[in-house]
Amino acid sequence: MLNIYKTMQDRTFAELDDFENGCWINLIDPTKEELERVNTELNVDMDFLKSPLDDEETSRLEIEEDQTLILVDIPMVEKEDDSYVYYTFPLGIILYKKYIITICLKENLLLEQFVEGKVKSFYTYKRTRFVLQMLYRMSARYLIYLKQIDKISHRIERQLHKSTKNRELIQLLDLEKSLVYFSTSLKANEIVMEKMLKSESVKLYPEDEDLLEDVIIENKQAIEMANIYSNILSGMMDAFASVISNNLNIVMKVLTSITIVMAIPTMLASFYGMNVGLPLQNSPYAFPMIMGLSIVLATIAIVILSRKNMF
Repeated sequence: MLNIYKTMQDRTFAELDDFENGCWINLIDPTKEELERVNTELNVDMDFLKSPLDDEETSRLEIEEDQTLILVDIPMVEKEDDSYVYYTFPLGIILYKKYIITICLKENLLLEQFVEGKVKSFYTYKRTRFVLQMLYRMSARYLIYLKQIDKISHRIERQLHKSTKNRELIQLLDLEKSLVYFSTSLKANEIVMEKMLKSESVKLYPEDEDLLEDVIIENKQAIEMANIYSNILSGMMDAFASVISNNLNIVMKVLTSITIVMAIPTMLASFYGMNVGLPLQNSPYAFPMIMGLSIVLATIAIVILSRKNMF
């Protein structure tokens, strides 16, 4: 999908059909024809256009003649069954002449906020400011998702206190994997931002430098949060693996105690079910006496087991 947007002279935000100076070209899961159109009409490097479409691409800053590729990993979340899956995805930003081009394989909330006009002081012709606004909102989105992961882990923690299954541990494992993805992507993004601060290819005005420094600070805060939450989750998984094992042992102990108690009347009934001469076999009170003896012995077993904390 190829969309062209531009902030007009009266500062209204409009969608165009053709490329114009100062426009924003947004490519979401583009077709081969759309990539060739941008490549042919604007003479943008095809490798730059295709790099963000590889979900294994790492964050980097690449400069070739008058074209600059800023490749970063943005956070994404999807609902899967009854849980949420957090991961990262490449977003490419190309600065070329008077154009700014964004390329991503999936629709994402980050770019949708700009398209829907939810970002203040956003103008397509202010290319550097636009890039920094995207990076700032990307870092803020990381922080939001990290807080969501923390809340989910607390909810799972409460469930684990009474759990004897592996479902909650698997959910924690998924969250830990998400934190590893986040931490790795944030560190790679930080390197890109620091290169932008030193690079002459990305023209920064004094106010832009301040904004970029704010973005780097936000990114570092997200890295610290990801590391802290990852360490907490790792320790929690180890602890609750032991808790689940202990809960299972308690259940087995109770079931074993019940089996012992139930075995007593079963043994007496088995003895008196043999086809041999037995005491009280001719007594009319044999059945109530055997039942009473079973109850007494079972009660004694319950008392003994209770004193040993077997129930």
